[in-house]
Amino acid sequence: MKKNKNISRWETVSSEYLIKRPWLTARKDVLRMPNGKIVPEYYVLEYPTWVNVIAITKDGDFVLVRQYRHALDIVEYELCAGTMEDSDTCPMDAAKRELLEETGYAGGEWSEYSVLSANPTSMNNLNHTFLAIGVEKVAEQHLDDTEDISVYLFRKEELIELLKRDEMKQALMVAPLWRYIAENHLL
Repeated sequence: MKKNKNISRWETVSSEYLIKRPWLTARKDVLRMPNGKIVPEYYVLEYPTWVNVIAITKDGDFVLVRQYRHALDIVEYELCAGTMEDSDTCPMDAAKRELLEETGYAGGEWSEYSVLSANPTSMNNLNHTFLAIGVEKVAEQHLDDTEDISVYLFRKEELIELLKRDEMKQALMVAPLWRYIAENHLL
């Protein structure tokens, strides 16, 4: 790898919140680059930590959910996902809570699988994907008032076909799934 010059952090001169709502927080920063140049308007979207779960049952089925996504006006398959809440002590606690609430599945062996950013240019949060192997159905769904979610079990071959047909649009879910498929030689 060819080495280039060192890259330094930019200095935040000032910040101003433009909107602070439960699901949308945007701020405008004034930044100073290492060369002294001022960037007068740099916009950042603030979000809580996100979590996803690649949940695989004891029988080897992948637990997916299907729900409506208004921004794209589509109904799609996804991994179980959500955000950290004040009651969660860490991202894994949030992921376990979300899996149980959205699908009724729990248990198994858990590990953190990947940590990604949706867009490090303008978003300040990270997405933690967890791998939960050997989960079992232990309860019914316990959905929030604004959730309308169906649960589906996919065999590995069905999941791969779903991904090949681009029927999952959430990049922070698709990337860890393709990684899992590649690392486990499922193709």
